Amino acid sequence: MSTRVPLAEDFVNGDVSFWYRSLGIPTPGTPLPGDRDADVAIVGAGYTGLWTAYYLKKADPGLRIVILEKEFAGYGASGRNGGWLVGELAGTAERYAKTHGAPAAKRLQRVMFESIDEVIATARDEAIDADIVKGGVTTVATNAAQDRRLRELLAHERHWGWTEEDVRLLEPDERESRLRVAGAVSAIWSPHCARIQPAKLALGLARAVRDLGVEIFERTPVTEIVPHEARTPRGTVRADYVIRATEGFTAELKQYHRAWLPMNSSMIVTEPLGDLWDEIGWEGCELLGDMAHYYMYAQRTADGRIAFGGRGKPYLYGSRVDDRGHTHEWTVEALWELLTGMFPAVRASKVAHAWSGVLGVPRDWCSTVHLDHATGIGWAGGYTGHGVTTTNLAGRTLRDLVLRRDTELVSLPWVGRRVRGWEVEPLRWIGVHTMYGLYRRADAREKAGLGRTSVLARVADTITGR
Repeated sequence: MSTRVPLAEDFVNGDVSFWYRSLGIPTPGTPLPGDRDADVAIVGAGYTGLWTAYYLKKADPGLRIVILEKEFAGYGASGRNGGWLVGELAGTAERYAKTHGAPAAKRLQRVMFESIDEVIATARDEAIDADIVKGGVTTVATNAAQDRRLRELLAHERHWGWTEEDVRLLEPDERESRLRVAGAVSAIWSPHCARIQPAKLALGLARAVRDLGVEIFERTPVTEIVPHEARTPRGTVRADYVIRATEGFTAELKQYHRAWLPMNSSMIVTEPLGDLWDEIGWEGCELLGDMAHYYMYAQRTADGRIAFGGRGKPYLYGSRVDDRGHTHEWTVEALWELLTGMFPAVRASKVAHAWSGVLGVPRDWCSTVHLDHATGIGWAGGYTGHGVTTTNLAGRTLRDLVLRRDTELVSLPWVGRRVRGWEVEPLRWIGVHTMYGLYRRADAREKAGLGRTSVLARVADTITGR
């Protein structure tokens, strides 16, 4: 690793995430012992699969539910993410409104806000200690172009029903009293976000569903999903319903190879900062994001570190997934430079861990949940980085779809949404790498003094369909 980044003596690159390192990486449990019959088979033991099993079993304790997981429960994005339990839509209100109308899009947004409290309440009820603090989220602008976008974002959210109680512009004094970001020009704050320790939530959910009688078979990769069957090298699970809950790993299933793009995100975490917090502030434990195109996301951890993430290593040709979590040197350097640029005091600290993970991105960047009663095949995902909250809503929605309940959840505009697949290679690789390059150059131009959003970023949005 480059000497430009100070590394702790016990620095680790990869190995799932710091969240698991701090707890102890779980040993995968029992694999599927052979063919099996079930009422519901769930492929993937991340948040989507676990929430779906939880709500189904609570609603109907007699259901036979089997979860099949390639590694261990919470191994993927559920155990690697930035710990943002945030209420933002996984997609745009405009796109949901185009198919279902503005009131439906606004209703989906309100249900997302409510889902934050649903997660918090369930964690409390199930005695899951996931370091949850609902301190909201602060989004900062650090140059004139970002400030302009931030104010446009605020106006956009007002248009879609966000009130002053949902999001507001911070006055400079309040902004500085919350957390002191070097070079901050403006900031908005929303109460609709909570900090979590992702691995603790994943492990807690896995324990809760096992306690309810759900079987989780680990070290059991699913190679094919067909009507009423999930096929693995260890046997086939036959079920009335088969739920695909594979998110960033979806492209590994041949028939869904172009459904969702596996996009990388990377994180670093500092050593405990101790007295450095006096210079930084951040006593409220709100989450922190910015208005850059090559955006960042951060939290103050329960043990006094900064966990800091952003766009990660490049997309791999053919939608391949590097599931070991190793992070490129230049990515670690970029995250460190951004972190210390925002908080110069952190230069006195060191990086303790770096890791990466994949998230699922649909072609229109909008999440979907669906169930076909004829084939029994259902799915939820394509969260584009907003999955910590959206997975909970997905689990409750899939419960109602499986049980054929006529509820508000099954009428929300992301239910049954159909999206075309991504382009064939090499077009996918060219498009994604072009996007990354254009966003980096756009941020550099804006940082250098461009007072408006760079046209390069608009070109990147057009290429990728954002």
